[in-house]
Amino acid sequence: MKPITPKNIIAISGSTRKNSTNHQLIKAIGELSKDIFEITTFEGLLDLPAFNPEESFENTPAKVLDFRTLLYTADGILICTPEYAHGVPGILKNAIDWTVSSAEFSNKPTVLITASTEGKYGHEALLETLKVIEAKNIEHLQLLIPFAKTKINAEGQITDEKTLEEIKKLILSFKHTINE
Repeated sequence: MKPITPKNIIAISGSTRKNSTNHQLIKAIGELSKDIFEITTFEGLLDLPAFNPEESFENTPAKVLDFRTLLYTADGILICTPEYAHGVPGILKNAIDWTVSSAEFSNKPTVLITASTEGKYGHEALLETLKVIEAKNIEHLQLLIPFAKTKINAEGQITDEKTLEEIKKLILSFKHTINE
């Protein structure tokens, strides 16, 4: 019997803090899905320049080209983000803006998890953006985790049973979408 090769997933945290709840959540998902996904966290959000549509096709910065290539070659994308001031963190929105005209998200299985104090406004806004850029099955591959700091500990363990079950279901839906 042929061994199963884990699917290549690029994870993006909307938080720039290295030990944020969202980074811990990515680690937890990596541990829960280690038999089916190989998750690599993109650490270069701060290195991407401000989006400039004039550079989207010509004179595109090398860091942007590298980011686009990572997304293009991935089997799927996992976004875990907080909400800032009832919106999408600017650094995350900037990164996604660089992909609008080049279409790396188009028909790409993408999971959106907003883990924040409340999160509903930023979650809704980012969900709409991902729909517009045609992220595959995004309506079913999304989860809002309010009061996330009470549900995920500093060791990257999901301590809330309901949240853990929701994450496990999301992982299975993600796997199914990738394998379609």
